[in-house]
Amino acid sequence: MLVLSLGCESVDYNHVADTISSEKPVEFLKIQDYGGQKTMEKGIEKIKSIAKDAIKQTRKETDMSYITAGLECGGSDYTSGLASNIVVGKISDWIVNNGGTTIISEVPEFIGAEHLYAKRAVNEDIQKQILETVYNFENKLKMEAKVDFRKGQPTPGNIEGGLTTIEEKSLGAVKKSGTAPVSGVLKYGERPEARGHYLMNTPGYDVESVSGEVAGGANIVMFTTGRGTPTGNIITPVIKITANEDTYKIMDDLIDFDASPIMRGEETIDEAAGKLKELFVSVANGRLTKAELNEQDDFAIYRIGPTY
Repeated sequence: MLVLSLGCESVDYNHVADTISSEKPVEFLKIQDYGGQKTMEKGIEKIKSIAKDAIKQTRKETDMSYITAGLECGGSDYTSGLASNIVVGKISDWIVNNGGTTIISEVPEFIGAEHLYAKRAVNEDIQKQILETVYNFENKLKMEAKVDFRKGQPTPGNIEGGLTTIEEKSLGAVKKSGTAPVSGVLKYGERPEARGHYLMNTPGYDVESVSGEVAGGANIVMFTTGRGTPTGNIITPVIKITANEDTYKIMDDLIDFDASPIMRGEETIDEAAGKLKELFVSVANGRLTKAELNEQDDFAIYRIGPTY
């Protein structure tokens, strides 16, 4: 990896490079040391050197403990909570039960269902953190942005897709988390200290939410969508899943997995989960997702403080 700095940022660029180098090879360049064109030339040289070393790496068999999966949804409709989110929840449980980690995010989309999710906390302290995280997010919007989140949800697209209340949307969204115990609440971009299932404090905006999960270590993201969305990520493969037959027909070049047979009564939840599990393993072994093939390199950082 190449860390590029202007040279006078408020962020300590040496600390950034050192942190990355603890896990993978990293090179560093400061524009103010070389100028524009020379920095580009030196950067290309360094990246070529890194690439040569990367080619020498060989594939090794590993276990599920190396997997951290992000759980995301966007453009939800009535099929999301009835089918695709439940299937993803099955895969989340499978990952956790086999020693892996899953992270669900989008805290504002827990409103109305947070008490049910909190019941799965491993202890009372985590349960309290879950409830406070949801309450504080909503209250922050009211106090700082003067926004009543409940009045803007569901979105017009959600409503057109058959969702009627924020509680209905939240009950469907939480299904992605499966049934595993909740091991903790993470700050935005924070990495879990142990394996298990976690809630990360992110906004509902898909790109910012996925970026937070990836910063927290997610090396695969399962993303359900009823209405359809092309969102990907610049670092991590994003598996797009829908249970809406019409959406899949229109957007099959953007969506990896069709769960609509569940809605037609042609497949059970478990049968669809078995097929999604096969796709998940295939992507973990290097298969490219539609978002990768389409070069949908979305990335956005959630700003939790003022810009200065």
